[in-house]
Amino acid sequence: MAEPLSRSQQPSAASRGNEWSALLECASPSHDRQRLRGFLRSVDWARLLTLAEEHGVAGHLTACLRGPGEDVIPPEIKPAIVDRQRAQIFFTLRLTAELFRILDRFTLEGIGALVVKGPVLAVRAYGDPAMRAYGDLDLLVRQRDIRRATELMIAAGYQAAVPPSAIDAGKIPGQYLFSQPQLKLLVELHNDLTLRYFPRRLPLEDFFARQIRVPLDAHEAPALSVEDELVLISIHGAKHFWERLMWIADVAALVSRQTGMDWQRVLDSAQAVGAERMLNTGLRLASDLLQARLPGKVQAMVKADRVAARLAE
Repeated sequence: MAEPLSRSQQPSAASRGNEWSALLECASPSHDRQRLRGFLRSVDWARLLTLAEEHGVAGHLTACLRGPGEDVIPPEIKPAIVDRQRAQIFFTLRLTAELFRILDRFTLEGIGALVVKGPVLAVRAYGDPAMRAYGDLDLLVRQRDIRRATELMIAAGYQAAVPPSAIDAGKIPGQYLFSQPQLKLLVELHNDLTLRYFPRRLPLEDFFARQIRVPLDAHEAPALSVEDELVLISIHGAKHFWERLMWIADVAALVSRQTGMDWQRVLDSAQAVGAERMLNTGLRLASDLLQARLPGKVQAMVKADRVAARLAE
């Protein structure tokens, strides 16, 4: 399990050093390179890289170390950073290619699908599909299409955790999981029946009605509106108690990069699934820990939520 995130719960500077401070700086949308250099001059680099991997922000760290930051990297550490970056780029390319292979198969069969998180979130939040760490592909697919989608995934070489016979028997798991162990590929299909940890049932048809196309590697991926994506990643972070810095960084990066976000639609989307406090907690963490800048009215709303403030401590 990743380490807790609250500043108030962090070990003393003497016991932890500057590793955590350096990661917070790298994960901030408005990071300060000079301040970061000061932290990096006295870090335990092995611990820094371990923390970055545990919290899913190795890409953030690598991006901050490019250019002016490279001279502070010890020579014996550079190969590990370069190898990790190269591996993430190759894996992202493979996963993105597989994503469009699956989407093409679904489209030919008339199966609608929306990409959630993964490379689409990485592009919208960071402008780079390889920036964000992820190990699988998540798609929203209507329940009526699950059986045919399962048949297509099996035909494509995947092992189905829930076979067609179980689907026929009415089994509805937490997700429909598909794997190709030899290629280390995982795909999860979700819908309003599988996502049972939502406070209220997911308005799936509304999500499909508001879908947009996100440019990705010379293709376009069907995706949630940016407002719906923000609500879903806030719920996802809350589900996991915000124990990884990556989930807070995603919120901070998305609200910072997507300057045209319709905040009234965000609030409406959160209210539709009963996730107002989850949203406020995610925004509070993004603002307090990573200095994400929110519109004045949104900032006031978040600060007025005292329960969210306690949850973010």
